[in-house]
Amino acid sequence: MARKDALLRLHQRLLAKRDDLRRKLAEELNLSKGDKEVGDVGDAAADGTASELDSQLAALESRELRAIDRAIVLMREGRYGQCEGCDKPIPITRLKALPFTPVCVNCQRLQEEHGGGDGEFEADWASAYEHEGRINDSELTLGDIDID
Repeated sequence: MARKDALLRLHQRLLAKRDDLRRKLAEELNLSKGDKEVGDVGDAAADGTASELDSQLAALESRELRAIDRAIVLMREGRYGQCEGCDKPIPITRLKALPFTPVCVNCQRLQEEHGGGDGEFEADWASAYEHEGRINDSELTLGDIDID
């Protein structure tokens, strides 16, 4: 009975998180449609960086929203909380930490070790490194340049 109660509370959390993400994505979409006047090259670079960060964040939020929708469907079908890798129950503590996860910790670890999974939440470290490099390059000031 305790697992059933915990699942009901998780369902409520998922619904609230889904609604919050939908509202946030709609606001971000409305803000990105606004016309921005670009002043100088620095303003354009700052706007470009901010736009890139916003689009990366929106992509992450969209993936999380899809995972939440999937978890809600699994709840309705009575399959929520069953690991899609080993078909064992996912511990409630894991579901509380990550309520939209479709796999247990062991299967997640195996997927990460073997590069498997559905790619839904895989990290793209090369892209993150390149983005960090672009940010650091854009923070160069005239004082950093040695001019003889």
